[in-house]
Amino acid sequence: MQTKPPNLSTPKPPNPFSPTPYLKIQEALRTRVIRENQLPNPIKYIAGADVAYDEEAQTMIGAVVVLDAETLTVIEEQHAVVPITFPYIPGLFSFREIPALKAAYQKIALKPDLIICDGQGIAHPKGVGMASHLGIELDVPTIGCAKNRLTGKYDKTALKKPRGSRQSLLLDGTEVGAALRTQDGIKPLFVSIGHKIDLPTAIDWVLHACNKYRQPETTRRADGLVNRLRRGER
Repeated sequence: MQTKPPNLSTPKPPNPFSPTPYLKIQEALRTRVIRENQLPNPIKYIAGADVAYDEEAQTMIGAVVVLDAETLTVIEEQHAVVPITFPYIPGLFSFREIPALKAAYQKIALKPDLIICDGQGIAHPKGVGMASHLGIELDVPTIGCAKNRLTGKYDKTALKKPRGSRQSLLLDGTEVGAALRTQDGIKPLFVSIGHKIDLPTAIDWVLHACNKYRQPETTRRADGLVNRLRRGER
């Protein structure tokens, strides 16, 4: 039986803004990350999540797209438009985007078994990026799958060209993720534990979802949806 996750995010920052309370929340979140598999068996549905901004209107669009885990076909998609209430603060970016993602997720009828996030998991300077934050908030297994490295180092010369090649991403000698080649000869993605999953399993799922392109279908579909909505399309 799943227990309801604690509300570790704060709805609206005070004015004037101070990062101190959010750094404390972030530290509490870091200690709650589960780095082992607590996945349902079988996994039937996976999801992608993304956010797009309308700076003029000071709103953001959060989207969650659910795919069939085997075929990667879209099963359901939902979105929510919410006001931007958190400033852009490097290292605290998840506090800015989580409200929109949670609002979209709450509309989903067919809840996913796993979410692949376009962002960092534990491969984050504070050990808890957006993927970990979202996983804890929703009590759902998540994977961080980012286009760019935020922290840690890997051996670029040892990363081979074929799809599936990987190198450990190390921070102070500790493995926090992997640089993963998802297609032959292209730039790697950076995969890390989000919540309730281990790294080898996370890598396997990212490779499965990257069946044609560098980015997982989950990310591509969610990104496509928020950008269509931002342009007024559907």
